[in-house]
Amino acid sequence: MTDLRPRRTGLRAVPAAFGRGRERLTGVFQHRYPTVAVTGMTGVGKSELVDHLSGRAQGDGVPDAGSAVMERRTRRSRRLRGFRFRVVPGENAATRLGALDEVFHDDPVDGVLHVVANGYATGRRPAGTTGTVEVAREEQLARELEDWTVTSHRIASMAVRRGTPTWLVVVVTKVDLYPDEVDEVVRSYSPGSGTPFGDRLDELRALAGGAKLSVDVLPVCSHLADGSPVTPKQRDAYLAALEARMSQLAGHV
Repeated sequence: MTDLRPRRTGLRAVPAAFGRGRERLTGVFQHRYPTVAVTGMTGVGKSELVDHLSGRAQGDGVPDAGSAVMERRTRRSRRLRGFRFRVVPGENAATRLGALDEVFHDDPVDGVLHVVANGYATGRRPAGTTGTVEVAREEQLARELEDWTVTSHRIASMAVRRGTPTWLVVVVTKVDLYPDEVDEVVRSYSPGSGTPFGDRLDELRALAGGAKLSVDVLPVCSHLADGSPVTPKQRDAYLAALEARMSQLAGHV
């Protein structure tokens, strides 16, 4: 006897097929537009750097103080590739800790730009006031190292949980303030340098595993003050080298 009851197998398969299709589309989007956390203490120039990388730079005026909340930027190219930036606040506040949790735990990023400034981070006034303040370079270097210690532990924790490798670029910015020492300063922020920062970078690689984390160190200049020894052409070359390396790490080239 023929079974005349309607068959629902095809209907049940529709949601599953739709789910698989959505996962594939999500994977393609993440490959074309990987997320990048931009970390570093306040005053190192994170927001201005990302404005350049995302095509939003507004000339060479005095840069504004960074936001107290996480900023989001997207870079798009004509080839439908780019990056989704997550700029973590540098202030040591609850918003910063929440942003660190988001980019390294809740919604892990694909790569990290950690920005340092060789102790030349712009001093900021206490929360609630505007303007800059003079701060001793030695004090800024100590704060920079403290900030990196907190961030590196988050990166290590994320890297060991991920099934795919994570990349890190230590961006040494404000090179216009020490144009004759750029190579030496870059080496001081590199693995195996024997400096306090380099030692913590070696510890991070040991915790995360060499196969899980790639590390690059690149110099950059975003803001050019009047009379800067770095020309706009040189600044653009620094930024282009960083962009090229990021594209390689993301598999865009």
